[in-house]
Amino acid sequence: MRKVVASLFISLDGVAESPDKWQFEFDDDMTAAITAEIAGIDTILLGRVTYEEWLPYWPTSTDEPFASHINKTPKFVVSTSLDKVEWGQWDKIGLIKGKLAEEIAKLKQQPGKDIAIVGSPSLVRSLLQSDLLDTIRLWVHPVVAGSGKRLFKDGDDLKRLKLVDSKMTPSGCAILTYQPVEA
Repeated sequence: MRKVVASLFISLDGVAESPDKWQFEFDDDMTAAITAEIAGIDTILLGRVTYEEWLPYWPTSTDEPFASHINKTPKFVVSTSLDKVEWGQWDKIGLIKGKLAEEIAKLKQQPGKDIAIVGSPSLVRSLLQSDLLDTIRLWVHPVVAGSGKRLFKDGDDLKRLKLVDSKMTPSGCAILTYQPVEA
């Protein structure tokens, strides 16, 4: 069965929003790790905010190898407020509006590679709280962002995770991979 795997850049103070404002150094080890992630997925889930941030850039981007992968990979936007989604000249995008658990279960039952959530901290938090997330990979950057949307909020339910992999890159980014501990 396919797995839902979240991957987020995050600052030391927990900020996961707009990493383009605080993540500046990208070393060869990070590029290799992202390339390996890309090889293991064939579907992308996006929250509404990340979708709206990506839409003006990625459908026409020539930033390779990422643009080809992002544009050719089927995507689903999870949103309760959008009525339609598009991806420029690309037609591989769908909208999940309701019954998230059912829709995720359907995607996981389909043949293929893993399903990635890139960015979308609100969606990641929601899936973790709903026990729909199989793996969370945090790319912890050696920076204190100071402000921005944090991945976790006060009041979230307790969730126990186990560290299943860790890597340190030359630029000081810790790539930490966790899986939920089954109750």
